[in-house]
Order: sequence, then structure tokens, then C-alpha cells
Amino acid sequence: MKKLFSALIFSLFCLILMPVQTMAQEYLTLEQCRMMALDGNKELEQARMKMKMADYDKKTAIAYYFPSVSANAGYAYNSRNIALASSDAQNVISNMGTIAQGQLNGSVQQIMTAIMSNPAAAQEYMKSPMWQTVMGALSQTDVSQALNTIGSHITDAFNLNIQNVFVGAVTVEQPIFTGGKILATNKIAALAKDLQQAEYEGKYQDILVNVEQAYWQIVSIAAKKRMTESYVGLLETMLHDAEISVAEGVAVEGDILAIKVKHNEANMMLTKATHGLALSKMLLCKEIGLPLDTEITLADESRDDMAQPKLIKAKSLDEICAARPETRSLDIATRIYDQKVRVARSDMMPKIAATANYLLSNPSCFNGFSNKFGGMFNVGVMVSIPIFHGAEALHKTRKAQTEAKLYRSRYDDARNLINLQVEQLSHQQDEAAEKFVMTASNLRSAEENLRTAMIGFEEGVVSSNVALAAQTAWLKAQSEHIDAGIEMQMNHVNLLKAQGSLSVNE
Repeated sequence: MKKLFSALIFSLFCLILMPVQTMAQEYLTLEQCRMMALDGNKELEQARMKMKMADYDKKTAIAYYFPSVSANAGYAYNSRNIALASSDAQNVISNMGTIAQGQLNGSVQQIMTAIMSNPAAAQEYMKSPMWQTVMGALSQTDVSQALNTIGSHITDAFNLNIQNVFVGAVTVEQPIFTGGKILATNKIAALAKDLQQAEYEGKYQDILVNVEQAYWQIVSIAAKKRMTESYVGLLETMLHDAEISVAEGVAVEGDILAIKVKHNEANMMLTKATHGLALSKMLLCKEIGLPLDTEITLADESRDDMAQPKLIKAKSLDEICAARPETRSLDIATRIYDQKVRVARSDMMPKIAATANYLLSNPSCFNGFSNKFGGMFNVGVMVSIPIFHGAEALHKTRKAQTEAKLYRSRYDDARNLINLQVEQLSHQQDEAAEKFVMTASNLRSAEENLRTAMIGFEEGVVSSNVALAAQTAWLKAQSEHIDAGIEMQMNHVNLLKAQGSLSVNE
């Protein structure tokens, strides 16, 4: 009863765990593996960020066509003011009323002394009430206060109050001619964006190739594991039949030993295939962004036949170079350096720009010198003509020209190498297709040979060595057929990449 109860508990426990194990199992097709690898790849994400950065650089270069507007403001505190006249001169000006009054009084006194010293003049003066009135008025006139006030105003004007200085300016500058530098910079920015796009596509295709390699490696190892399991089963059947034959006296002990050696070798092959399959799945999990211990099953993992891919149509060399990210990158780099030649040459050409400014200051000098805000507008044209700077711009221009020639030479070399690569892969495509057909024919022959050998061995008319040789030939033919199918798949992918046509849907 206890055993029955324990069995029920164990069965219930297995039923509870079964959904968990099923949920942990991932069933993946090749297209799903490709998409998962593209979605989770960090290098591809970084390439997308670089494309975005290049787009911002392009927008920044467009801004150079528009005028630049800037506002500036400043404040300064000065410990001393500015005096336009010396302190002695200011003292004289401030007291000019007192000085003038003294001179006036002295002049009146001299006149009166001169009149009184002349009897005739004194007699006439005494007889003339008008002169007495005039001289009396002159002697009583006081101009010191009025002139001293005027002198104080003048000295105040000579002392400029610059202890607190406020300045401000709004400047507008519109480039008119820069030697073609702005136009070349915009073209470089646009080409740089295309360059990042080509780099993105290159990483995109590399990821697809890596996923294809990992995927078909799993398919290959899984097929060879099934083949090895069949081989082990055949050897176990032969070992069982050989033991019966030895017991009946129709076979010798050496036949059993030979079969056991092959059986041990087959078990070792099966162990290697099992471990290799586990490691290959871990590699694919790494490529597609899954945890390494995830249990995955591929759609093509259990298939016995290998689908033959369609033959790829030939393309012209110009079409291939236009599609390949590597050649596009070199072509774009060549055009970038052509524009850099123009940028370097622009440093030797004059620059013309229109400017407009509004200036504001306190103290203001537009109506005398006063501690008030005052401003003005001005417009003008600015011309800058480089004359000599150690031939720096000339050397930069020649360096850019040399770099453009260098990348043009690399582009030509890349075209020749790509042409050779495509031709080589095209021939390999034809050879792989023929090899696949030939290995399939060899496999059919080996299977028939194995079938007849096993029947003969079971009936005792074929020795164990002949049966083992037939099994070895079948094992070799099966392995070569699997390798031919995987080679055909990988050659298809490599040729698509060489032609620049590799994508998720290919």
C-alpha cells in the first residue's frame, strides 16, 4: 500500500513539473533566431546610436547657413574715476569767481586812484553824478558767487564718473562667402550619415551570418547524433546476434570483441555529439540573447532531409559594390575626403560676412557724458583675407588630396577582391549542389549495402568484419551527406552576403 501511495505521489509531482518544463523549452525557427539576434545585439544598438548622432551632425551643419545672433552684457566696478583736467586747473576753475571779483575790485580802485590824482579829472568826476553812479555800481558789483558756481559745473563735467559701468550688445552675423566651407561641411555631414548607415548594414549582415553558422551547426550535430544513435543501435543488434552465434558455435569470440570495440567507439562518438550539441546550443543562445542554460529546440533540428536552397542569380560588379557595405563605406570615405579638400582650400580664400549690432552702455557718451543708458545701431560688411600663415592651409589641402587618393585606391582594390570572392563563392555554390546530390546517391548505395550486409550477417552468410565495414561505409556516407547539406546552406548565406543581399527574409 505504501508503495502504491508513493507511486501516486511521484506521478502527481511529475504532472506538476511537466508544464514548467514545457514552458522552459523554446521552439525556434531560423527567422526567429535572426530577429532575436538583431533585437538584442549591443553592437547593432550602438550602430543605431551612431546613425542618430550623424543625423544630429547633419542638422548642425545646416545651421551654418543661417545668421548667428548673440547677446552680450557686462558690468565693471572701477576704484577710481577719470579726470580730464588736473587738480590745480580744476581748483582755478572752481574759484574763478573769487579771482575775477578780486581783479574787478582792484581795477575799480586803480581807476578811482587815477581820477583822484588828477585835479581836473577829480573836479569833473565830482561834478558828474552819472560817473559817480557807474563807479559806485562797479565797486558794489559781486560776481564771485555766480562764476564760482559755473566753475563748479565745469569741473564736475571734467570728472567722468565711471565707477559703475554697464555695457550690452546684440550682434547679428550672416556669412555671405566662406570659400565653399559651409557647403562642403554640409556635404560631409550628409556623407557621414550614409557612412554610419553602411556600418550598420555591415554589422547587421555579420550578425545574420553568425546566427546562421550557429543554427546550422546545431542542425548538423543533431543529425550526426541521431546517426550515431542509429549506429549504436545497429552495433547492439550485431553484438546480441554475435553472442547467440558464439553460443551456438557458428561464430568465434573474436567477432564479439571486434563488435565491442566498435560499440565503445560509437558510444564515445555519441558522448561527444551530445556534449557538442549542448555547447552549440549555448553558443546560439548567446547570439540571440537568451540565457545560456535555456533549453531550445530548432525547427530544423529533427529533420532528416536537408532542403536545398535556391540558386542565387548573378549580379554585375557595379550592383554588388553598390550593395556591399564595405565598398559603400570606402566610396563614401573617398567622397568625404574630396569635400575635405574643399574645406582645407577654403582656409586660403577670403571670407565675407554681413554684421549688425546694437550697443548699449551706461555711462553714455551720446549726449555729453552722463550716467544714463544710451545705445545705437550699426551695420556693416566684414571681409577677412588670409595672407600668410606658414603655408598651413596649403599643406592641409595637399594632405586631404592624398587621403582622397588613398581611399580611392582602397576602393579599387576592394572591387577586385569582391569580384574574386563572388566568383569563388559562385563556383562553390555549384560544387556544393553537385556534392549534395552525389553524397545523397552514395548514401543510398551505402544504406542498401548495409541492409544486405545485416541480412547476411543475421543469416550467418556474412562475416562480422564485412558487416562492420558496411556500417563504417554507411556512417561515412551519412556524415558526408550531412556535411554537404550544411556546406550548401552556409555557402548560400556567404554568397548572399558577398553580393550584399543578405537580409532577415533571405
